[in-house]
Amino acid sequence: MIAAVSTSPGSSQDPTLGSLMAERRRLLNLGYRMLGSVQDAEDVVQETYARWYALSEEGQRAVDAPMAWLTRVASRICLDQLGSARARRERYTGEWLPEPVRHGAGWASTGATGADDPADRITLDESVSMGMLVLLDSITPAERVAFVLHDVFGLPFTEIAETVGRTPAACRQLASSARRRLAHRPPRSGTAEEHGRVVSAFREACETGDLEALVALLDPAVESRSDGGGKVRAALRPVIGRDKVARLFLGLMRREPDVELVEEDVNGTPGVAVRIGGTTFAVLAVGVGDGLITDLWLVVNPDKLRAWNGYGDGEA
Repeated sequence: MIAAVSTSPGSSQDPTLGSLMAERRRLLNLGYRMLGSVQDAEDVVQETYARWYALSEEGQRAVDAPMAWLTRVASRICLDQLGSARARRERYTGEWLPEPVRHGAGWASTGATGADDPADRITLDESVSMGMLVLLDSITPAERVAFVLHDVFGLPFTEIAETVGRTPAACRQLASSARRRLAHRPPRSGTAEEHGRVVSAFREACETGDLEALVALLDPAVESRSDGGGKVRAALRPVIGRDKVARLFLGLMRREPDVELVEEDVNGTPGVAVRIGGTTFAVLAVGVGDGLITDLWLVVNPDKLRAWNGYGDGEA
């Protein structure tokens, strides 16, 4: 069970600008967990506020709980986008991976006070790990919405029912189904320190070209997935098996002799930023289970790395 994100809707009945904008961080966190994209989460927030201000003053006063209204509308927009996203990703070049975020990541947006505004930050926890987001992308849109709203944000099924247009009992079943499917993810290492040690050893083996050491760090069934989005060169299919994966990464290091591997927090867990001349051209999220690397998610699509290169990001 994932601990609920501590951003519950306010109980204030006063729909003032200040109270409404205080809900901004919650909506960003909601949108990112639903869609796996910073830009899409931003768009959801903007559309949600646009719909609120499109209401007449009388219509706004008729809303008993403005904060709950914002959450419900944002969730409905996400549900619609999840349906269309599946069609878009069928046309996507190669693997689609969620957009990686770094520790303390924020981004500027219309109406915000700036990139360092706490309201413009993603809260990092298990529900936003790359592995979890990849798995969430494999379940149905309705399951994802029900699971995120209930298990992550702690909303009751009676409220979720209003969002997805089903009965509370049906929403309970959706969340239960999502939970069962997500339970098949690989076991995680016990602590962040253990995860970090594995990532450090991986970085060192790549930098030194030590094939034997690198292979020893990888699970026999390790999978590496790359997301270039057709913008840059990337493997179009998963690379599976410790020998193939090890040779893949050592080959990448040989092709780019000036590459620098920097250990960074990626979606709340230790990972690696791949840089040349101070510019990040890849971000690697690492899944670790039982002391071995089980998954490597390499994001090289430049559209998903803007925040890693100073375009409205916060410092790590």
